Amino acid sequence: MKKQVLVIGGGASGLTAAIWAVKSGAKATIIEHTDRVGKKLLSTGNGRCNLTNSKMDHTCYHCFDSDFPMKAIHAFGWKDTLRWFSSMGVLCKSRMETYYYPMSDQASAVLDALRLECKRLEVEIITNCQPKEIRIEKKKGKTMFQVSTNLGLLRGDGLILACGSKAAPNTGSDGTGYELAKSLGHTIIKPLPALVQLRCQGSCYKSLAGIRTDANLTLYINGEKVCEERGELQLTDYGISGIPVFQLSRFAARALDERKKVQVRIDFLPFMDMEESRLFLKQRFAEFKDWEMGDFLTGVINKKLAQVLLKLSGIPSGQPAYQVSGKQQEKLLKELKAYEGIVSSVNPFANAQVCCGGVAVSEVNPHTMESRLVSGVFFAGEILDVDGICGGYNLQWAWSSGKMAGSQAAQWGEKARRLGGAKKHD
Repeated sequence: MKKQVLVIGGGASGLTAAIWAVKSGAKATIIEHTDRVGKKLLSTGNGRCNLTNSKMDHTCYHCFDSDFPMKAIHAFGWKDTLRWFSSMGVLCKSRMETYYYPMSDQASAVLDALRLECKRLEVEIITNCQPKEIRIEKKKGKTMFQVSTNLGLLRGDGLILACGSKAAPNTGSDGTGYELAKSLGHTIIKPLPALVQLRCQGSCYKSLAGIRTDANLTLYINGEKVCEERGELQLTDYGISGIPVFQLSRFAARALDERKKVQVRIDFLPFMDMEESRLFLKQRFAEFKDWEMGDFLTGVINKKLAQVLLKLSGIPSGQPAYQVSGKQQEKLLKELKAYEGIVSSVNPFANAQVCCGGVAVSEVNPHTMESRLVSGVFFAGEILDVDGICGGYNLQWAWSSGKMAGSQAAQWGEKARRLGGAKKHD
């Protein structure tokens, strides 16, 4: 008789875990509390679904144990992901050399492939099913898991928690999985929004809203440099957004939660260093000395941005360039090269793509995704304290951890019986 694996959560990692549990010889049932599986998957990559990335190393993931994510990813990496989706009929293409998307540029194609594979493998999917409690039953050396839900009691030989995080709650990620994990004795690192916009102090942002510009961003926490990113910065009426902001946001969120001072220093001339920029301005002041300062940066940076930076530098827009003092020029240089944004908060979970925080990975075996506290319980995806940078990394984590959890959960019961009982992994 085949073992029964229960998978709580029907997102990317849950679907993956169920598929690989069946491919590894078990039966699988997905318990999904919303009306359909894979809602969040549809919004990934702006609806195009950035499946994975060929540039894959530990710097692409954040976790209290930096080696933890890569152990699953080394076992099932980006090439394995492409082969797997190809076997399900999804052809992929690369963008910017390392980013991979479905050929159709449709996230729905990825979800359809996973759903069709579940159907082919006879994975049972129960929607509108809200897990309430997990109980562990042991009889004659055999462990069974009982999950009580609003639709009744479900039993399985193995259990996978793939419930997601608290990010994007409109897609079903409501954080209930954390409570289930806590009920089993697991520690939850406080979840906070990540890959999210930053809100900044000051009234100037209303004048900057809608501007997109290449910039270099450096994050400082309590005056110490933490990290920096370059890319397209998007200025909003409340602060800053865009991929480089998203990459910094998890550090900002954690620091703000710890009541630390968070600043983002923005370089609006990232293609020049400070001395090159100083020389550039000096030459420009000499060449266009009769220009009014309102026109002085035309063709260099966005005009609305120039107006704000001039105001912050104490330079009237109607002032001729030749009247600008050396002190004012230095102030303008500083605003162009090291504008300081004081971060007051991050946007809420509703705006976040993922979370930092979750189930403590010290309590999970990185080679199997099995709980070190409760044998037969496995984890996959965002419920764990693992978050990747933008670029397909969080989906690769879903595929890798889901594949490992599903395969191992299918084999766990048999291993336990061969060994005469439940086995704790080291």
